[in-house]
Amino acid sequence: MSFKIDRGLFKYDFIDHHAVLCVPVDADVKEIRKRYLQVARRLHPDSSFTETAAQKQLGNELLSKLVNPAYEKLVGDRTRTEYILILSQIGKRLVQESTSVTLNTDLAKQLVEAANVDNFYKTAIAKLAQTQYDSLEQALQVIAQASELNLVYLMRSAGKASAAPPPAQPKVQSGTPQPNTPKNPLPAPTPAPPKEDLIVEQYIRRAQSLIDKNQFAPAKVELQEALKLEPKNSRCHSLIAMVYLRQNQLKMAKIHFDNALKLDPSDETALQWKPKIDKALGQQISDHKVTSSPNNGDKQPDKSGSGGLFGGLFGGKKK
Repeated sequence: MSFKIDRGLFKYDFIDHHAVLCVPVDADVKEIRKRYLQVARRLHPDSSFTETAAQKQLGNELLSKLVNPAYEKLVGDRTRTEYILILSQIGKRLVQESTSVTLNTDLAKQLVEAANVDNFYKTAIAKLAQTQYDSLEQALQVIAQASELNLVYLMRSAGKASAAPPPAQPKVQSGTPQPNTPKNPLPAPTPAPPKEDLIVEQYIRRAQSLIDKNQFAPAKVELQEALKLEPKNSRCHSLIAMVYLRQNQLKMAKIHFDNALKLDPSDETALQWKPKIDKALGQQISDHKVTSSPNNGDKQPDKSGSGGLFGGLFGGKKK
């Protein structure tokens, strides 16, 4: 059975683990664990709900391929933090693309118009959870329906967060003399919208903070969003190159360091690390030639420096 889902958040090349367990996107670990145990008991091959061999096999596949990975992702401190950050970025993207979002279910369409978003959303998710895995053959459709609810909720929540509240008006007490104002005062200037460079700086600051905490996956997401707004920002290219470098993706790091130096030939980080990456990639090619040569005898590639190229670049053992 194929487990491909192409609705809701799954359309954005994203695995919606909350929808797999049918819990709200703001569910805490305790709630997630409780729901997981309910689903696991339902899907386990020894469950009384799975009577036929085909049902047992399908339940076991759903458990091992969807439910267990979802649980592990949502209860681990690091993986959960990265996952929630990516969710928030998707929510911001959905606000910008709201006019092109397609919804298939009535519940999701109703959530778009709901006055009390939180109450409607959580009530709908709880109702879906009651029967989510009653029919194993229909389980993927229910997951897709829950994911559409998650999509709308994220979109509306992100839209609400980005809407600035109106400035408070000073209260005028009776009997208090007011200053004379001209009969035709000039209109107050319209506040300028935030400039893209300011938004990019916010992305960069968040990315730098995440890099300092060794949280490279969410840092890369922040920098990718910044580069969408400002593709010629040398600092962004230099930072994302460092992220790729720490993830041992040397070719991607080289590409972005090259871009950084094209935009700013004095970029210190790129000047420091690009020669090391070039040397490491050259050694990689050399080792491959030595290994693949039919006449190399007993010669082996140089393995000095523990941890491979990544370990060597970041201070592996030296001879």
